[in-house]
Amino acid sequence: MKTWIQKQTKKQLFIYFLIVASFIGSIIFVNYNHAFYDQPIAKVTGATETDRTETVDQHQNQDITVTQQITATVKNGSYKGETIDITNEYSGSHAYDHAFQPGDEVFVTIDDSTFTGTIENVKRDKYLILVAWLFIIVLLAVGKKQGLLSVISLAVNAVILSFALDIYLQNSDISLLIICGISIVLFTVISLLMVNGMNEKTYTAIIATLLGTLSSLLIAYLALFVTGEQGLRYEEMSFLSRNPQTVFMAGLLIGSLGAVMDVAITMSSSIFELYEKNNQINLKTLKASGIDIGKDIMGTMTNILFFAYVSGSIPMLLLYFKNASPLGFTLSMNLSIELARALAGGIGIVLTIPIAIYTSIFFIQRKRART
Repeated sequence: MKTWIQKQTKKQLFIYFLIVASFIGSIIFVNYNHAFYDQPIAKVTGATETDRTETVDQHQNQDITVTQQITATVKNGSYKGETIDITNEYSGSHAYDHAFQPGDEVFVTIDDSTFTGTIENVKRDKYLILVAWLFIIVLLAVGKKQGLLSVISLAVNAVILSFALDIYLQNSDISLLIICGISIVLFTVISLLMVNGMNEKTYTAIIATLLGTLSSLLIAYLALFVTGEQGLRYEEMSFLSRNPQTVFMAGLLIGSLGAVMDVAITMSSSIFELYEKNNQINLKTLKASGIDIGKDIMGTMTNILFFAYVSGSIPMLLLYFKNASPLGFTLSMNLSIELARALAGGIGIVLTIPIAIYTSIFFIQRKRART
């Protein structure tokens, strides 16, 4: 341990200390931050099962309803320190309800007249922070400096997205596509510059990402215009007070960005790495190598996009199938939009490969001309 410390620079030791201090500080904060919430929070001190009922519906699906009698201590607000009684019912599926154990913390509504509580939600911040830190630590362990920059760029992009959506909600006359388009430019430039620095490889990835994402959007627009949007079901967006087509296109734009950016930086890094290994390599050979690399990653990246979109629909698919809905109706109701997004994103991935290849070759030719 002493030898390891001696090998580290003061800057590295400071960064390690800052990470450890941030980890400890955040864990302490989320466990004692009840005063920062307006809604009352109660900590479960006792939970007893008082009733259990088994039911069978018309499709012969069995379910269980369990009633718990809970005692909990209020952690904030005017009733801080008081003990309240809560009756909690949960089903066997736990889809919209939970079974609680001593130590769990929940948001509650307190009835002043009876001094009983109703559980509204679960306080999950202490679990979320652990998962977030696990992600950060793994990223730092594998990527080191690049991992740290990736975490920072991710945080910056999250802030930008939140700010962009706030602008749209407060100014509904501004097109959501314009807001998302500006956000995508910022996401791409900030992420790639922070992680890879200012060089030809990064410039290539930025150009390929923006052109690939724009191409997928334009092709999706063209396809929807030609087909009259037949087959797309916007029922899942029926609760929105905004144009569902615009929201769909904005989601397509944001959703395809990650995969397109991944392909763009992979292609540009590979081609520039080949050139740096042999700066006398023939451009025709370089192009052929780039195409071979693109073929290898094309299928996997398209599959990633497909599974990412479709996975969110699995609960609804199960719900429809359990209620004996026809296969065609179930798939069209739940997968039409996700499949359209996956196909459009897949087109963006495929188009990004030649864009990245020719952009890389352009920068390599410029570099050779200067030398």
